[in-house]
Parts: sequence; C-alpha cells; structure tokens
Amino acid sequence: MKPTPAETSTATPREAPTAALARARPEAWCSVESPLGEMWLAATERGLTGLWFVGQRHGPTPADTASWPAPVQPEEPGFKPKPMLPAAQAVLREAQQQLQHYWTEARPFDAPRLPIDWRQGTAFQRQVWQALLGIEQGQTCSYGELASRLGQPQAARAVGAAVGRNPWSLLVPCHRVLGQGGALTGYAGGVERKRWLLRHERSVQAPSPQTDAVHATAASTALAPKPAAMLGGVLA
Repeated sequence: MKPTPAETSTATPREAPTAALARARPEAWCSVESPLGEMWLAATERGLTGLWFVGQRHGPTPADTASWPAPVQPEEPGFKPKPMLPAAQAVLREAQQQLQHYWTEARPFDAPRLPIDWRQGTAFQRQVWQALLGIEQGQTCSYGELASRLGQPQAARAVGAAVGRNPWSLLVPCHRVLGQGGALTGYAGGVERKRWLLRHERSVQAPSPQTDAVHATAASTALAPKPAAMLGGVLA
C-alpha cells in the first residue's frame, strides 16, 4: 500500500479545492452489498483504485462506469482460484474478503495484502489521503489536527476538502476525521454511515450486548456480489 516517491511529492493546499479529481481507469470492477448499502470496488494490476458507496458525493457516476470494462464477480462460485486471476481481479477478491471480515468482526484491513493504486488526485490530495492511514481503528482526529500532522496547521479547510474526495472509503479511513468538538461532518457517504462506522469499530474495543446484536443483524446482509445481469442499468 506504500506510495512511490513520485506519489508522495509535496504540494500546497491550494491544489485541493480547485483541481478536478483525476481518476485512474479501472481494469476490473465489481458491485457488492454491505450493511450500509451497495458499494463499487475498482482496481488495476497495481492495486485498488476506488471503494465507494454507490451515489456518494465525489464518487463515480453511471456515466463514469460506462467507460469501464464489464463488471466481474470475483466471489462467484466456480470463479478461477486466486493464483489464476488477472492481477486486477485478484485485488478485487482480496478487497472483498477483507471487507467481509471488517463488516462481521470489525477486523482492521491488512494493508500489505491489499495494495492501493495512488495514481489519482492532486499531489496535495494524495498527501492528505496517505496521512489518513495513520489514524488507527477506534481513534479519531479533527481536520485541524490532521492539517497540523501535515505541517500545514492553517490549511484545515483545504485538508477537509481533500478528505471529502478520498476514493477509498473505509480502507483509507476518512470517516475517522471529525469536525470541531467531535461533530460528525464532511463524510461523502453521509453522516449516518459515518456514525455507524465509528460505532462499529469501537464495538470491538468495548463490546456490549446491544452493539453486538446490531452488528450481527447488519452483518447478515454483508457483501453478497450482485449478478452481472443486475448491473446493466449502471453501465448504460
């Protein structure tokens, strides 16, 4: 998951709110169900290019997916074993398996096994996204604190704009960044999802019968791949 030197070049915060988000074209993608709604996963042979809730702000649109390859189903019965998969599809399969564990057990993502393709966004946006990886599961920080970690304490607003354009929901944990006073603001997937995710992650450290029951019920619907025939509408 570590970026290359070219992907970690320094940048000014002015780039984040003004530049359009450059998006790496996927070599493979799929749709999965989750306790919080349908998600799209996209990858190249270098790693995951995106993980979005369908319809979230700054995510891909049906017009974007129209130029992508036909969707694949890496968990379909009879699908090729992982060593025989094309590289991009192997990334999708690994992502699906780790998501399953995240939803059912709140297990942290295994970064070395799930690479990210960082070839998108501006240099400043990539800098912010990479800093998000330093927020451990069960922890949070404010936009101001994140800006200070980047050595740009006056750039909290620009940092917030970059956080909101993070292409890798959950994996790059933008949901762990809070507004002033712990306000649940700025999540492209919606405030209710943000609240659920934070509660889900904290339940592992301090479980209770109530949270266990909620997560057991929600996880029962997690990550069932959609048949390709059901995806025709998003490709049109």
